Amino acid sequence: QVQLVESGGGLVQTGGSLRLSCAASGSIFSINAMGWGRRAPGKQRELVATITSEGSTSYVDSVKGRFTISRDNAKNTVYLQMNSLKPEDTGVYYCQAWTSRSTNWGQGTQVTVSS
Repeated sequence: QVQLVESGGGLVQTGGSLRLSCAASGSIFSINAMGWGRRAPGKQRELVATITSEGSTSYVDSVKGRFTISRDNAKNTVYLQMNSLKPEDTGVYYCQAWTSRSTNWGQGTQVTVSS
């Protein structure tokens, strides 16, 4: 089992920045990749960014050039740096960790971007 705890959400104005953090614990040796998903109000959850154990990253088109995912293996932590935030980025952001056996989710952290 992998436990994930997110932090760093909050309220920010359009054009502002936030950095989300996700601390992993438990069977961290089994993690193949990690990522961030979000659920906007009234919408389905979408995967926003991923990073593999080798450091390869991918992003959904709507955040490319604005969001950066990174990881600190020594701290077992994944970050999501979010710049040039827009109101449509508002939602609950969830940390995800994939192993060969399961997908694990954190409890989520709220991000609200005011116009």
